[in-house]
Amino acid sequence: MSSWPYTTSPILTSSFMILTLTTRIPLALTSNYTKANGIICDDNMTKEVDEEEEEYTPYSDRPETYIVPIVFLLILLIGLTGNGVLALTILRHTNMRNVPNTYVLSLALGDLLVIVTCVPFTFTVYILDSWPFGLLLCKLSECAKDISIGVSVFTLTALSADRFFAIVDPMRKLHVTGSGRRATRFTVVVAVLIWVLAIVCAIPATFSYIKVFKVNRNVSFCACYPFPEEFGPNYPKVLAICRFFIYYVIPLSIIAVFYMLMARHLMRSTRNIIGEMQGQVKQVQARKKVAKMVMAFVIVFAVCFLPQHVFKLWFYIHPTAQMDYNAFWHYFRILGFCLAFTNSCINPIALYCVSGTFRKYFDSFLLGRAHPPH
Repeated sequence: MSSWPYTTSPILTSSFMILTLTTRIPLALTSNYTKANGIICDDNMTKEVDEEEEEYTPYSDRPETYIVPIVFLLILLIGLTGNGVLALTILRHTNMRNVPNTYVLSLALGDLLVIVTCVPFTFTVYILDSWPFGLLLCKLSECAKDISIGVSVFTLTALSADRFFAIVDPMRKLHVTGSGRRATRFTVVVAVLIWVLAIVCAIPATFSYIKVFKVNRNVSFCACYPFPEEFGPNYPKVLAICRFFIYYVIPLSIIAVFYMLMARHLMRSTRNIIGEMQGQVKQVQARKKVAKMVMAFVIVFAVCFLPQHVFKLWFYIHPTAQMDYNAFWHYFRILGFCLAFTNSCINPIALYCVSGTFRKYFDSFLLGRAHPPH
């Protein structure tokens, strides 16, 4: 049986590379080979050739061919505008350069990376039904996607730890990081280390390559594929599991522990709130607002990436996934694909909703004012 996962019905023959999050396929051929950006895709380059006649649904007959590009265009416009304004706000205004906002800036830069290097290519592939950009951009887009995911979830973990110590043990946080500029410099170092860690975790994506999938004698696909055959048949399963734990389970579990401890501390502290100084009360309230902002980011990340992880685990671990693949899993996969990219544009929206300060700066920028209202 061919490893091509869409062999039972016309609807199953679309968009294989949603599995890999960024690079949806490919080039539908009416002959035995094609050439794209100097890459020859022919029957001798792959073991995936199957001479069985399989049904093929043309791209023009698939609803996702028209819906997904619109979604991606919105992600591109909203993501560039929101994250761009967010980054400029923090960089241009000295009063916005504090510890939490340094992490928020790192999140915005990570989102801009994937929006600039991944979204336009994937969006174009949905329109052109091919991967026309060659091997270099194949590797670049895969790496940028993994780096962005790593930066996002590792930064959220660091932000949660920062909020935990700011609320539960502020004196210890002050002792470790210092105050004012010293604390901000310490946070910049942590943010840089997060980027280094994300780049290291993205190394497997550098092995992505252009691979041919043949549907039948007359239709083949060239795709940007992240699982080299020389790594063995279990490599996709191992990589999917590792990414699930590194990018999802472990960091979100750590964040959950921080927030449970933080909630317990806040519930206990409210019993003595009457005896506290008014200034201390305001300080605690301000820290709680930042904690709520971080939690909003965490919830958005968890929701956006859960469907994509669920599908990958099911497809690569379930022994009969290729035979059980049906319309439900097809559209569930597309949903997960779109949500994963939506995460790159939704943080500024969440920040606009939960932070009055950022809302003023956003409104000021959108209204064309030189300075934000006080």
